[in-house]
Parts: sequence; structure tokens; C-alpha cells
Amino acid sequence: MRKIARQMLRARFWLAPACAAAMLAGCAQFKYYMQAAQGQYSLWSDARPIEDWLGDPTTDPQLKARLEKALLIRKFAVKELSLPDNASYKNYAALSRPFVLWNVVATPELSLRPIQWCFPIAGCVSYRGYYSKEDAMAYADELRQERNDVQVGGVPAYSTLGWFSDPLLSTFINYSDAELARMVFHELAHQVAYVQGDSQFNEGFATAVEEAGVARWLELYGTDPMREAYTRYNSRRQDFLALLVRHRKMLADLYAGKTSTRHKRAEKARIFAHLKSDYAKLKESWGGYAGYDRWFAEPLTNAHLSAVGTYHDYLPAFRALLKQERTFVRFYGAVQQIATLDAGQRRQQLDLLGRPPMLNAEGGKEALPSGEGVH
Repeated sequence: MRKIARQMLRARFWLAPACAAAMLAGCAQFKYYMQAAQGQYSLWSDARPIEDWLGDPTTDPQLKARLEKALLIRKFAVKELSLPDNASYKNYAALSRPFVLWNVVATPELSLRPIQWCFPIAGCVSYRGYYSKEDAMAYADELRQERNDVQVGGVPAYSTLGWFSDPLLSTFINYSDAELARMVFHELAHQVAYVQGDSQFNEGFATAVEEAGVARWLELYGTDPMREAYTRYNSRRQDFLALLVRHRKMLADLYAGKTSTRHKRAEKARIFAHLKSDYAKLKESWGGYAGYDRWFAEPLTNAHLSAVGTYHDYLPAFRALLKQERTFVRFYGAVQQIATLDAGQRRQQLDLLGRPPMLNAEGGKEALPSGEGVH
């Protein structure tokens, strides 16, 4: 209880400016911040130290095994990846819902540019999170009535950026070992470097950390079947991303054109029908793997494709920087330095890092110096 009280004091400091602004803005905004505060508090109050779960004779043996694995992953994150050694992911909360949050994403009818919402700490982001699916759907309906394209998507985990102790959750504890590690590495990376209002920077960096971290984890602790399964998973994920990027470009070209609104609406419908058709073919090539079916569970809109590049636009740049710096500690230092630049300088630096390597005199790529690998 003492720990929760301390976190609530921090929450009051964190939420006070937001609630004050919300009250000035109106009742609806105040209600939104209240559900956020109550949702976060419920996570703290439901969470118990992993050691308590492991010592409880009523804890399901399968859950105990997953929690023990999570502890190993957490220790690995600190020792091998130099991620923060704090109270995050040392507690566990069993939730009575499939996701911790539902994010609402929206765009204008004929645009891929997402609507932005601005919050304390996180800055301006292209989503609005709700702890209740019903509340998320209600807000989505309001946005649709304003002729926006809307997506409501479940979120298994999120980071409070080190402000609070993020717990492990039932929404992702039963992921495979590699996927559980990926989730923990990604969310902890947000505590290392985060730029308000720059989701491409934040997610590109965290994705680079998760990629390198999982590769290292599988190298040290994975079995051949685990490595093969993760390779298949990653290959399917890249295939799916390429599918979305391709159709996103079709829509971007369409919306940038000078044709009539009527023509754009018709072409938009055709492109989304083509996307569904191409996904069916891709799924067949995977042997019927249905892991992405949920993405197609509601009518497709611009909102579904608006954030496709968020996680991957700067990923080549961060991969290159990690290879250049060779150790995670040096990599984090370089990333934190880039984070201090203004938006234009930051984009310029990342664009330079993301360029393909120059060819040497023999026509091959310039080799990196030999020596220590990434640790």
C-alpha cells in the first residue's frame, strides 16, 4: 500500500495540470482524464509482486512458469541490453479484459494524416486511449459522425515512460518466449529515449531495441524450433507490413491528386477491396495462418493505414546507428543526443543514417570494422 501511495502522489503531480486544463476545456475532456487516472490506478491496485504470485499455492502452475520466464527476460534486459533496472515488470496484474487499452485512431475521409491529441508527458500523439472498450467505441462513433475514418484497436501493453512502475499483464504474459521478450524490451526502451510528439522517432528506436534484443535472447536461450518459429513470425510480419505500405502509397497518391471527391471515394473503395483480396492471397501463401485476421475484423479505413510507417520509417536509421555504436550503452547515448535536436535536425540526422551504405571500389558494401559485437 505504501508503494501505491507513493505512485498516487506522483500521479497527482502528473495529472493535476491535465485535469486543470481539461476542466477549462469542458466536461467531456475532464471525464476522459478521470477514466485515464482511474484506469492507471486500477493497474497499480491489482498488481502484486511476482514473488508473491510465485509463492502463492493457488497460482496456476502455467502462470508461475510464465512469470519465472518474465523474470529471466527482465534480468536479461538489464544485463545484456543495458535497459533500465527499475521497478517496471517486477509486478503482475491479472485483468478481466483481453486488452489493457483500446486506442482510437482517426483521419479525415480523404487523408492519411491522423488527427492529433496532446497530453502531458506523452506530448501530441495520433491516438486516444481508453480503458473501456465501450468508451472507445462511443468516442469512435462521435468521430465518425464528423465524417472521419476511424479505427478502434486493442492494446496489450503500454509504457508510462518510467514515471510509474509498469506491471506485467495477463494481456501478454502468455505470448511465446520471444514475443514476451520483444514486448518487454520495446516498452522498456521507451524509458531510455522519448521525444514528445515524435512517434516515428520513439517507435523506430524501440523497435530497433526489440529486434536486436530478441536476436540476442534467441542466440543465448533459444532452441532451434524457437528460432525457426520466430523467423517464420518475423517473415510474416514483414510480408504483412509490405502489403500495407503498398496500399498506403496507392491511397496517398490518390489523395494527392486533383480528381473529384466522387472519384476519390470510388477509388478508395477499390483500393481497400484490393487490399482485402491481396491479404487473402498472402494468407494462403502462409498456409492459412490467421494471425492478422483481427486487423480485418472491422471495415477498413484510412485510420488503419495512417500509422503504418510510424514503427518502421526510421528503423533502418536506428539499425545503422546500433551497428555503428556497437554497444547498447553507446547506442543509447547517441540516440539521446539526437533526441535533443529540433524536429528538422532530428529528421535530417535520421535520414542520413538510414541511407544505404556506399559501395567500395570492388562494388561491395563498405564493411564494418571487426571487433566486439552489440551487447
